[in-house]
Amino acid sequence: MSGSGLDRRGFLQVGAGAAAAGVLGLDRAEGAKGATARVVLIRRREVLDADGRADPVVLHDMLNEAVGALLGEKDPAAAWRRLVQPSDVVGIKSNVWEHLPTPPALEQAIRDEVVRAGVGARDVAVDDRGVRTNPVFLRMTALVNVRPMRTHAWSGLGTCLKNVIMFVPTPSDYHEDACAPLGAIWQKPEIAGKVRLNVLVMLTPQFHSVGPHSFAKPFTWPYGGLLVGTLPVPVDATGARIIQAKRRLHFGEDRPISPPPHHIEIAGSRYGLGPSAPEGIELVRLGWGADALI
Repeated sequence: MSGSGLDRRGFLQVGAGAAAAGVLGLDRAEGAKGATARVVLIRRREVLDADGRADPVVLHDMLNEAVGALLGEKDPAAAWRRLVQPSDVVGIKSNVWEHLPTPPALEQAIRDEVVRAGVGARDVAVDDRGVRTNPVFLRMTALVNVRPMRTHAWSGLGTCLKNVIMFVPTPSDYHEDACAPLGAIWQKPEIAGKVRLNVLVMLTPQFHSVGPHSFAKPFTWPYGGLLVGTLPVPVDATGARIIQAKRRLHFGEDRPISPPPHHIEIAGSRYGLGPSAPEGIELVRLGWGADALI
């Protein structure tokens, strides 16, 4: 065991199933007592139509309810005013992967709330692959990080932690050991201390794939949810537990995520980006509870 938690050698020694359980806390009961991070899971059955398209009004309401609950504010507008100030320049880091992109309606909802909180419209931008040259992102003082959850050939899972990889000039530098060094990106001056909110989109997450850039609609399902938090690790770890539970349900056996998404635990233990074990996370559940898998 290294100072970073479970390293590559440890994963190979204990086996993929045990490693995944240890990293994600899958074998431990959830407990809010003594938790150091809050994550809000909000789900609504009516957010998706029969074709899996999101209703913009319902999605916007979900976002606001979750942000209010995250910060303990009854008025969502008050919660957003705590996240961003009129003096901020706000980047909204999205994800444009063609098969499962961040819903444009969610991007717009975040932008609307940021402007409503007093940030000038010219000081807000949504981008993904162009963040290193986008004029707003170059002046950015605050970042909202939003992306869909999916399995990923290099990191095991596409997470909020991984979503910031476009801020570095050579993303492949962070692909070693199932993207274990991803947490280091969060210490770079471009984003260090600037991330105000992480939103992991769980509307139709992908729970299985084979090979780079693999997509198969049968391996998605209408979960109808969002996971929201201020720290990336608790959000991603909670999403990972849901994905693993869905895999168990679908395959009828424990089939660990491959490669193991140990970048999540390492980002917490090595880089201080929040707890990954359930006992360190206060999970607040809102809305539709059926088949939540957590």
